[in-house]
Amino acid sequence: MPGFIHLHCHSEYSLLDGLSKISRDHSPVNLVTTAKNMDMRSVALTDHGVIYGAIEFYKECKKEKIKPLIGMEGYMVTGDLRNKESRADKENYHLVLIAKNHTGYRNLMKLSTIAHLEGFYYRPRFDKNTLARHSEGLICLSACPKGEIAQIIVSGGVEKAVPAVQWYQEVFGDDYYLEIQRHQFSDYVGSASDSKIKDQLTRMQQTEDAWVKGIISLSRRLGIKLVATNDSHYLQQMDAVAQDVLVCVSTGKNVSDIERMRYVDTPTFHLRSGAEMADIFTDVPDALENTLQVAEKVDLAIELGQWHFPNIDLPENVSAPDHLRRLSLSRLQEKIPGASEELNRRLEFELEVIITKGYAPYFLMMADMVNWCTELGIITNTRGSAAGSLVSYVLGITTVDPVKYGLPFERFLNPYRPKPPDIDLDIADDRREELIANIVEKYGADKVAQICTFGRMLARAAIRDVGRVLGHPYSFPDKIAKLVPMGSQGFPMTLEHALEISPELKILYDSDPAARQLIDLARQIEGNARHSSVHAAGLVVSPTAMTDYTPLQLEPNGSKLITQYEMHACEDVGLVKFDILGIRNLSILGAARDIVEKTRATRIDLGYLPLDDKKTFSMLSRGETMGVFQLGGSGMTKWLRELKPTRIEDIMVMIALFRPGPMANIPEYIARKNRRSPVTYMHPKMEKFLDKSFGILVYQEDVLFTALEMAGYDWGSVDALRGAIGKKKPKEMAQQHEIFVAGCVKHSGMTAAEAEKLWELFVPFQGY
Repeated sequence: MPGFIHLHCHSEYSLLDGLSKISRDHSPVNLVTTAKNMDMRSVALTDHGVIYGAIEFYKECKKEKIKPLIGMEGYMVTGDLRNKESRADKENYHLVLIAKNHTGYRNLMKLSTIAHLEGFYYRPRFDKNTLARHSEGLICLSACPKGEIAQIIVSGGVEKAVPAVQWYQEVFGDDYYLEIQRHQFSDYVGSASDSKIKDQLTRMQQTEDAWVKGIISLSRRLGIKLVATNDSHYLQQMDAVAQDVLVCVSTGKNVSDIERMRYVDTPTFHLRSGAEMADIFTDVPDALENTLQVAEKVDLAIELGQWHFPNIDLPENVSAPDHLRRLSLSRLQEKIPGASEELNRRLEFELEVIITKGYAPYFLMMADMVNWCTELGIITNTRGSAAGSLVSYVLGITTVDPVKYGLPFERFLNPYRPKPPDIDLDIADDRREELIANIVEKYGADKVAQICTFGRMLARAAIRDVGRVLGHPYSFPDKIAKLVPMGSQGFPMTLEHALEISPELKILYDSDPAARQLIDLARQIEGNARHSSVHAAGLVVSPTAMTDYTPLQLEPNGSKLITQYEMHACEDVGLVKFDILGIRNLSILGAARDIVEKTRATRIDLGYLPLDDKKTFSMLSRGETMGVFQLGGSGMTKWLRELKPTRIEDIMVMIALFRPGPMANIPEYIARKNRRSPVTYMHPKMEKFLDKSFGILVYQEDVLFTALEMAGYDWGSVDALRGAIGKKKPKEMAQQHEIFVAGCVKHSGMTAAEAEKLWELFVPFQGY
């Protein structure tokens, strides 16, 4: 039996057309593992008009030790891609392109970008001139029945297709292949329930027969090699109904509609095994063998995990590390006159870590952005662990003195941590576009883009979508959806878990066949990408044209330039990412500042507001919180009345505790604060980092300090603990649990029972 490799596969990133997931991150049964289990040494990804999933696919293939064939099924027009007026301009042909090497990969990104930015008209389209200009390093397949060659054969005969075939042969040479498929439509005519479906299947079989016969004839006559493919849109034959549901969601049809796109009547668009393909193509075994040749031709290595910094403005003959060091040392004296030797040592330590890891340009870029905003009076705020960096503080990136508040730099960045720094910048939402425009002007319009993200079919939405296309009245899926419990932040509820924890849902599932069918279909499409959109904050900057790193498109129904790669893929390919989030409350704060200046002729510097203002604490203690960011809700107001805050740390603690889990500690904190309960520590060592919170674990840093001081962790191993707690992964949590308890016994003389009680304090932090 000849070998076989799938060269034409769609994934969930052929939005609402492909069902197959790519990686274990989204499903243990996926395109890559399924191909591997079929003993295939390679597999291709060829989504419609995009390469959204290329990096996820590449990483999964490397992990599974099979060769990734990164491609795209593009939309091509024979006229000018800029023609977008007549009905004829909507017509396009499919064409499969696979990157042979890195040049081909870049050309694939450029073609997809051009198709979206210049040629988009109902579909992202490129024309033949564009294809010829960017053909180097690409392998081209003539595609499915919607390809140009197939359409000419079916409508005008084999002879008329010869000039078109020769054009492709001239452009791609030996890297051009004639593609054939056999979906066996006639096998399903007898089982079709409607005469119109029978007629449609009969016509499709006639079209396929004419196309395949013509392609084989051209191959033999012109000496162009054949390849057999199967146009896979789902993994297993039994997935056909779920994929049909996706198509109906996309097209606004019901599954019962006859006159629509219907894959489901011929459930053969799955990832067929090599044996199945051999049975179908016994007359042309070379069409199977040539798929191996295509895979052998591909030699593509994508560099991952290496940052590529854009060119930044530096003094002449000064490197980024030297400039960062000089700037930080001079700003330290400005920010903290007469800085102690201890502060100087900390600054040097931070600089050493930053520079050794190669992050100096990132800090310089971040400082440039924030200081540009400050000079223009644009209000910003930096969130997250970056507040633990003295370098960030003296450069003006952050506004919190990390030494005063005991914030560790190692929580943000340390010699052991492999991940790059991540500084989240909040900005007044009415000024965000000004900052982005400044970044574009500074680095170049071809080197800046906002980041793509994907809306996914979450549990409740999947139930409602499936219910609609199955033709149920709205009330039926709505009733089922409301039985699905809500998930937590960052951990959306799944239908599998919902059936485990919701007795009402499980009873309905077990007793009502219609509900069971709906839920089962919803489980199959759950988690699939539904649409692309622009990330609320993410922006990337590149040293050369952005299309050297990621394909681009416009946000759906908008004008913002966005990457086709989502946030993690952008980081993987080395793009420098900035999170710039527009916050309405910062705009309100800016407006208040401007009103004060206008009405009282006083310009308030928000960076120097007193943090010990007694009138403010009295106002909060009276519950006068309306309009106060993060303190204005009724629940928070109730606690503030009881607490009667007297210092900024009280406000910090309340904001940190006011969330599911840690909220249970609020009454005890208030009691200790107001001396109604004694301040106690589970171990004397804990006093030095829990003294300001009266012995209560409040912040993630408290968890880390507990592990460091009590259980013998270092900053390298404690990052694994942080990740396990944050991601709530049972296996990792179990491992860390064991390490922590053993460490407390060894390093702090605790009993195992005492260590277990200490571990229990970490539970409220899971998922945050």
